Amino acid sequence: MTEPAPDTSHGGRSMTARLLRLLGIFLGVFAIGIGLGAGLGVGIGTWLIGDGAPKATVEIAEPKPLYSVPVRAYRPPLRGDANVARAPEFAPSVAVLEPEEQSLTTIAPGSGTPKPVAPVPVAPVPVAPEQTPPTAASQPEGWRAYAVAATPPPGRPMIAIVLDDLGIDQKRSYAAIDLPGPLTLSFIPYGYNLPVMTRTARAAGHELMVHVNMEPIDHGVDPGPNALLTSLKPAEVQRRLNWALSRFEGYTGLSNHMGSRFTVWPDGMEIVLRTLNRRGLLFLDSLTNQRSIGPALARAYKTPYAVRDVFIDHDRTDAFVVKQLALTERLARRNGHAIAIGHPHDVTVNRLKQWLATVESRGFALVPVSAIVRRKAVQG
Repeated sequence: MTEPAPDTSHGGRSMTARLLRLLGIFLGVFAIGIGLGAGLGVGIGTWLIGDGAPKATVEIAEPKPLYSVPVRAYRPPLRGDANVARAPEFAPSVAVLEPEEQSLTTIAPGSGTPKPVAPVPVAPVPVAPEQTPPTAASQPEGWRAYAVAATPPPGRPMIAIVLDDLGIDQKRSYAAIDLPGPLTLSFIPYGYNLPVMTRTARAAGHELMVHVNMEPIDHGVDPGPNALLTSLKPAEVQRRLNWALSRFEGYTGLSNHMGSRFTVWPDGMEIVLRTLNRRGLLFLDSLTNQRSIGPALARAYKTPYAVRDVFIDHDRTDAFVVKQLALTERLARRNGHAIAIGHPHDVTVNRLKQWLATVESRGFALVPVSAIVRRKAVQG
């Protein structure tokens, strides 16, 4: 059997189809190459011009505030402002001491820390309206009208015993009033039952004074309500002084309770001495400060005055009181007179009972302060 011959016409068509497919593939690859080249060119151009990083724009809304109240910056208050009002005084309750003098006063409560706001003025301490006490009523020299009569023998040394701070402790004040006299009893203006107590003291033969409370150097010591302070304006000093002089009647003048700061202040002491001169009263300087200008101003205003010589009981022991009374006697013999100041302490009152019983027999004249003031005026 013979093999058939191949179909040459079908083989030609197959070759043509393969060529067309190859051409299509070539054109596709060429088109893809052109596309990639264009993209690569754009990318390179963008990189050269910009940073090449993709960018996006997003709007972020501002957060709304939780509160609409305005906030003010804190401003601390100014320190040392002279216009800031001082704290009011407080009533006495606790016994304390000033270095030069024993007394009944109180420790003032501490003030709180100020808030950062404008200072609010503190109301002034209530005081009685200005008035002239009966002591000065139409009396050119009021101290003579109420001075206890005393005519010591010529040449005999005179001793005046002054007891301060009466009117606070009622029992001890009456114990002092019961002592033989004449003594000079000095009553605190913020004491109790002063009209009754002072009438009793005068009836017992004693001389009276107003023991006006004044500012001490020690800021930790409260001199008591309505005290004369260096921080006060002149009108307030005058009002407080008038209040003190209106508390009772029948006195010859005033002495200072504490006052180691106030008695060296010219403006305040001028008010005191002018007032005493106008009312015809005398001044007894307790001399709680050796630099007191009281005596100099008293001479300038021609106001009768005297000065304390001895404190007899700032050490509250019997031995000390005895020693100070002996010192008083020596000064009286040397100078012709001496003024000793004590207080109604038990030890003082008990010792004075014994001392007063024999003072005349030892050659001394027991007199009130006014007798020494009168003799000094005569002697010039």
